[in-house]
Amino acid sequence: MCGIVGYVGEKKASDILIKGLHQLEYRGYDSAGIALNENGSQDFLVFKSKGKVSVLEELVIDKNPMFSTGIGHTRWATHGEPSSVNAHPHVSNSDEIVLVHNGIIENYADIKKNLQAKGVKFQSDTDTEVVVQLVEYVMNKKGLDLLTAVQVALHQ
Repeated sequence: MCGIVGYVGEKKASDILIKGLHQLEYRGYDSAGIALNENGSQDFLVFKSKGKVSVLEELVIDKNPMFSTGIGHTRWATHGEPSSVNAHPHVSNSDEIVLVHNGIIENYADIKKNLQAKGVKFQSDTDTEVVVQLVEYVMNKKGLDLLTAVQVALHQ
């Protein structure tokens, strides 16, 4: 079962997120990831791995990121095989939106096909990436802010 943990504060977010993901391990999962951000920045640092949180932890420790905001996710595959590419978080094509999600988007294949016909590129086989790319497409096409774009996208 998937799990989500987030942090905004003054401490090193990667340490807190990894600790939180370790606490969610009992739920079962096949991959894990975190996205880090410095408050107010549009630059994200994303780490994802197949397997245990300890594998992800080794990737993060090597980089020693000092960001103070982030989100983490453990994934149990429903769409797309267990892999680092299909692990969450998923990032929009502009690298400005990051998303984790628990659940299933039942009509993701239709939305993905529609977006691909409009030139939107996808990296993974997940329904969650479809949502992040849809939100970005709606934002850009309609000139909306993030909150409104999410609301419009969710109606689809």
